[in-house]
Amino acid sequence: MTDTIESLLAEGRTFRPPPEFKARAQIVSTDVYDEADRDVEGFWAREAARLVDWYEEWHTILEWDLPFAKWFVGGKLNASYNCLDRHVAAGHGDQVAYHWEGEPGDTRTITYAQLLDEVSRLANALRYLGVRRGDRVNIYLGMVPELPMALLACARLGAPHSVVFGGFSADALRDRINDAEAKVLITADGAWRRGQVVALKQAADAAVSECPSIEKVLVLRRTGQADVPMTDGRDVWWHDVVPAQSTACEPEVMDSEDLLYLLYTSGTTAKPKGIMHTTGGYLTQVAFTHRYVFDLEPDTDVYWCSADVGWVTGHSYIVYGPLTNRATSVMYEGSPDWPEKDRLWQIVEKYGVTILYTAPTAIRTFMKWGSEYPEKRNLSSLRLLGTVGEPINPEAWVWYWQHIGGGRCPVVDTWWQTETGSIMISPLPGATTLKPGSATFPLPGIGADIVDESGASVAIPGGGYLVLTRPWPAMLRGIWGDP
Repeated sequence: MTDTIESLLAEGRTFRPPPEFKARAQIVSTDVYDEADRDVEGFWAREAARLVDWYEEWHTILEWDLPFAKWFVGGKLNASYNCLDRHVAAGHGDQVAYHWEGEPGDTRTITYAQLLDEVSRLANALRYLGVRRGDRVNIYLGMVPELPMALLACARLGAPHSVVFGGFSADALRDRINDAEAKVLITADGAWRRGQVVALKQAADAAVSECPSIEKVLVLRRTGQADVPMTDGRDVWWHDVVPAQSTACEPEVMDSEDLLYLLYTSGTTAKPKGIMHTTGGYLTQVAFTHRYVFDLEPDTDVYWCSADVGWVTGHSYIVYGPLTNRATSVMYEGSPDWPEKDRLWQIVEKYGVTILYTAPTAIRTFMKWGSEYPEKRNLSSLRLLGTVGEPINPEAWVWYWQHIGGGRCPVVDTWWQTETGSIMISPLPGATTLKPGSATFPLPGIGADIVDESGASVAIPGGGYLVLTRPWPAMLRGIWGDP
């Protein structure tokens, strides 16, 4: 760790917000930090009222009983309503919610009105299959539009979802289903990856054979392979039940602290743990960070987070943050080098992507492949770049800025994790001077410090342990089954 810290401290290059970017940015000064520090609870309450629609207002902003927090206590809302219904009611039904690109080259464009209809049909189908408020629904899909639909349908019913990354094994799926005691599993016949079919249904069958809580399995036909085994009385084809449902489905009125979803840690060091995220605080903070870290303009931007919805990045910055903010997003199903190493840049060019959010590992891979691949494509639509998932070394940061952003796009390096639910440390691109390899400062409303092994603050510059010093709205509410 010391070598890494020393190399970052030795980095002397800095980049101020480009004048043309700052001229249109939503936040251009650091006054917002002072505003938040003067009254943290009031700051988050104002953002909750501005970014989210509530059926009933909260009576208490924060109840803090270390280490447990409750935010916007008494408030009533629905996440699906905030992502869909209110935008359609406001006249934005024809706006594109998702440009979706399948790995084989098939495409779908889904408007907010269409997404609302499909989510409502799916919610009614889940209700037909026995799902009720509070039931857990497990989701095991590739990166297809039905994946965010499934999350939103569960949220509409008040049924917490538990997404398992489609690349995980049958054993990993089994363990997560059993821990959550899920009632229904949503999966597909398969998914496309590097020109090959990933056999999701086969893995799902192996998992469910040891999952006594599963009553129904809803199966999407994606890859179309023949002879997909279907268990009578348990397995149901999506196309047999979902399209026939009504598009009328009133969203459940949920408490701010009602469970929205479980997301399991990877289990690399211990048994996977079901991180619990609730509704009001989580939705507020992912909307706030998505809007201001990425300087989103919903009427003009085309936003692409290249993560998978199976991870927290996808939950927060492919589904809930962008849709709450009425963003137009891109989703891509497959591998970045299939069939050629310029596939991502071809998609950026095709859809006129303006904001790109990806991982340092991907950026280093793009560097290894060479700048000739992005140079084959017109990337002039890009105006902001982001990184997520791990520290980014300065060389990769500068390559990204220069070869993908053309030296004109701020790079927001974001630090957060499954437990935080939302970005915690990041530049605000119209206000923050950037330094390659640095996530810069805690966002407004976030308290953080660097401490040594005794818990004492470390003098700047210096390295130590990153600690968060006060509660935040999107923080985990505990571990499922082990509060």
